[in-house]
Amino acid sequence: MPDIAAAKILIVATDGFEQSELFGPREILLERGAKVSLASLEMKAIQGTVHDKPGKTIEPDLLVEDAKPSDYDALVLPGGVGNPDKLRGEKAVIDLIKQFDGAGKPVAAICHGPWLLVEADLVDGKTVTSWPSIRTDLKNAGGNVVDQEVAIDGNIITSRKPDDVDAFTNAVIDAVEKAEAGASA
Repeated sequence: MPDIAAAKILIVATDGFEQSELFGPREILLERGAKVSLASLEMKAIQGTVHDKPGKTIEPDLLVEDAKPSDYDALVLPGGVGNPDKLRGEKAVIDLIKQFDGAGKPVAAICHGPWLLVEADLVDGKTVTSWPSIRTDLKNAGGNVVDQEVAIDGNIITSRKPDDVDAFTNAVIDAVEKAEAGASA
């Protein structure tokens, strides 16, 4: 099985991301040797939150509009309330998510991040999970909603909350390694 160290992972976020849901997976992936890039709407520092309080900032590496799925092995969408709420109104973000899905690459969303999957029309018929307050949105979009730390359905990976970051990131790593193994077979 190929190692995650050969992988390139794209994280998409803007102001209002939940700090642990961006920094947690990013740190784990970097520790495992993956190359991790952050795309955002502008080339300026974005502000995280710790629940509803200001958290750390981070500089993006590229603009969403310049990101190409062919350059990456997986897409990670952190939650927080403001982050996915802002991103789901951005055509370039939704198009990018659809392109990753169309290429069969892992698309992973945590907490409120699955709102982006709803907007990209990727929830219908899928087993998914999320933060409790958006589960009705997922059901209304045709999702089979479960309450577990990680739900994996094909290339779609979802998770509930900051406490699930380790399991969420491990699911992303497993999906990337299986996808790479399938591509090299």
